[in-house]
Amino acid sequence: MSQTVELPRVGLPGSELGGLWRVVVLNDDFNTFDHVAETLASVIPGISLAQGYRLADRIHNTGCAIVWSGPREDAQQYWEQLDGAGLTMAPLEAG
Repeated sequence: MSQTVELPRVGLPGSELGGLWRVVVLNDDFNTFDHVAETLASVIPGISLAQGYRLADRIHNTGCAIVWSGPREDAQQYWEQLDGAGLTMAPLEAG
């Protein structure tokens, strides 16, 4: 006989407080590859300059890229820093 195990909820249904939040950078016509790559590397933990350039290339070629996902507080902080540096940002997305 199988037993169902219910995992604890991170947030209330519909609250969108728990779970992962996505920080998405959009392509634009005024930020340079260098600026995007350097900003990503300086703001997002664990992103090297080389990774920043790969993300900048993805943003350029596909129109956007998820550059970080995690808890809402951290996502909001990174979103604000990237926006403040002039990158074109999509609204925070609950994932």
